[in-house]
Amino acid sequence: MTVYSGKPWLASFDKHVTEEVPIPELGYLDYLEKGLKANPDKVAFYFLGAACTFGELDMLSDRFARYLVDKGCSKGDVVGIHLPNVPQYLVALVGTMKAGCVKSGVSPLLTAREIVHQLNDSKAKVFVTLDALFQAHLVGIADQVPALEYVVATNIADFLSPFKAFLGKLLKKIPSGKIVPLKGKEVITYKELIASFPADKPKVKVSPDDTCLLQYTGGTTGPSKGTVLTHRNLASNQAQMTQWLYDDLAPEADIMMDARRGTDVMCSGFPFFHMAGLALGLLTITLGNTQILVPDPRNTDRICEDIRKYGPTQFVNVPTLYQLLMENPAFSTLDFSNVKYCVSGAAPFDVDSINKLETYVGKGRVLELYGMTETSPAITMNPTYGKKKIGSVGIPIQNTKVKIVSVEDGTTEMPIGEPGELIAAGPQIMKEYHGNPEATASTIKEIDGDMFLYTGDVAMMDDDGYFYIVDRTKDMLLVGGFNVYSKQLEETLYELPDIELCAIIGLPNPERPGSELVKAVIQLKDAAKEQDETAIRNKIQAHCKENLAPYKVPKIIDFIDEMPLTAVGKVDKKILRT
Repeated sequence: MTVYSGKPWLASFDKHVTEEVPIPELGYLDYLEKGLKANPDKVAFYFLGAACTFGELDMLSDRFARYLVDKGCSKGDVVGIHLPNVPQYLVALVGTMKAGCVKSGVSPLLTAREIVHQLNDSKAKVFVTLDALFQAHLVGIADQVPALEYVVATNIADFLSPFKAFLGKLLKKIPSGKIVPLKGKEVITYKELIASFPADKPKVKVSPDDTCLLQYTGGTTGPSKGTVLTHRNLASNQAQMTQWLYDDLAPEADIMMDARRGTDVMCSGFPFFHMAGLALGLLTITLGNTQILVPDPRNTDRICEDIRKYGPTQFVNVPTLYQLLMENPAFSTLDFSNVKYCVSGAAPFDVDSINKLETYVGKGRVLELYGMTETSPAITMNPTYGKKKIGSVGIPIQNTKVKIVSVEDGTTEMPIGEPGELIAAGPQIMKEYHGNPEATASTIKEIDGDMFLYTGDVAMMDDDGYFYIVDRTKDMLLVGGFNVYSKQLEETLYELPDIELCAIIGLPNPERPGSELVKAVIQLKDAAKEQDETAIRNKIQAHCKENLAPYKVPKIIDFIDEMPLTAVGKVDKKILRT
C-alpha cells in the first residue's frame, strides 16, 4: 500500500463526512427542480435591491425552456450565455437545462475574436448577451459564426423596477446598447421572450451521462478548450460539497434530495462564467438557499451595502475580492456573527490576509479549496469544522483519489513532503475535451483501473494528508483568480511584424498577494529597434487590448536586446524570471 492509497486524509474528515457519498442515478436537473419547488415563496436571489422568489425563477426558466424548444433546439444543442451575474443568467441557465440543452458560459471579458472561437468551437445555436455587448461585439462578428441561429439580448435593468431602470440609464450607471437585425440570425429581446412564450416546461428526459455543461478553459498550447461535464459530474461534486458543508444530515439521507437547508444566504463575487461561480450558483438553488447576485465585484461599496442589508451566512470568493473588501472601511463596520464560513479558491490566499479576514469573520471560518473546471470543480478542501491548515488547499473530498507523481515520468509516486504533479480521479472528473481527443488523451490517463486527470499543478502532501500547491507545470499565470496562458498571449504578440521573439511571464502582484502581473519580454527585429520605444509599446498595448480580455493584457512590457535561449533553442523563462 502506498501513502496515497492509504488515504491518510481520512483521519481529518469531519465526523459527519463519509469516505464515499452515494450518487443516485439521476440527471442533475432532477436535483435542481427539487430545490426550485421546495419553497416557491422563498427569495431565490437579491439583485441591486430587487428580489425574485424560487416560484418566479421556476416560471421564468420554464418560459425560456419553451422558447428554446419552440425554436427547434433539442437535447444536446448548445446555448451560450454571455452575461455578468444578473438574474437573466440564472433564468437562461435553468431554462437551458430544462430544455435538455447544454449551457456554455461565454465570459463578458472576452474580445470579439475570442467569442468567435468559442461560438464556432461549441457550435452554439443560441446566444444570450447584454445589449451593450451585442452592439460592441456581436454586430461585427455575426457573419463569422454560421452555426448561431438565435440571439437573446437583454439589459442589466430588465429585472429592476421601471423607475430604477429609468434612473440608472438616465444617470448612465447602467450600460446599454442598440439592438439591430442580424443577417441570418433571429434576434429577440429578453422582455419579448418572457412576454411571448408560456410557462410550459418541455417534457425532456435527461440522463446522468448526458452533457450538462460545456465550460471553456484557457488553452495551454493554443485556443481555449471546451470541457465536457455531464449531469453525473455536476451532481457528484454537488453531493460531495453538500455533505462536506452541512453536519446535520442523517447518514442514510439522499444528500441532494433531503439536504435543502433553505436557511442560508450566500454572497459571492465569483462570476457565473467561471466554473466555481456557476457550481456555487446552482448548488445554492438546489439547496433552496438565497443568493446575493454581484454583477460588478469591483463595486465593494455595493457589496458591503448588501452584506449589511441581507446578512449572508456564507461567502465564496477569490482572494483578490476578500482583499478588496478588507480595504473598504465599510467592511470593518459589518456584523459577521451569523457567518458560517468564507470559502476561498481559484488562487493562493496568503497567510497574512487569511489571518486578517478571520479577525472580521471569526477564527477558523476561512476554508481554502482547490479545483478546476475539469473537476466540476472541487478536488480538495479544508474541513468545514475540523482542523484547517492555513496555506493548504486541504484534503481530498469524498469519492476522490489523489496522488502526487513525478513530473518527469508521470507515474512514480512521490514520498510525503516531496513535490510532484497532482493527479486526481473521481466521479466529478470531466468526460473529455470537446472535439479534442489528443488533449483528452494527454490529460486523462488510466492507472490501475481509475481514470486520473493530470492537473498540471505541482503540489506536495504532508503527513496528515493535507495538500499544498507549490508550482505549476503548465505555462500559466494566475491573475485575480483567472487563468492566463502564456501561449495565447505570445501568439497574439507574434502577429505584430516588429517582434522577433517574445515571452510572457508572471510577476508577484505586491498589491494583491496570490495574484500575478502579466509581463511581456520582447526582442524587436533589427529594423524596429531604431523606432521610438514608447510608440512601439503603445502599439503593442493597443493590439493586445483589441484581441485579448482585459486581465490578459500585459501590465509590464520590457524590451531586451537578445532573448535567452535554452540548449534546444526555446526561450529560457527561468532566466527571465530571475
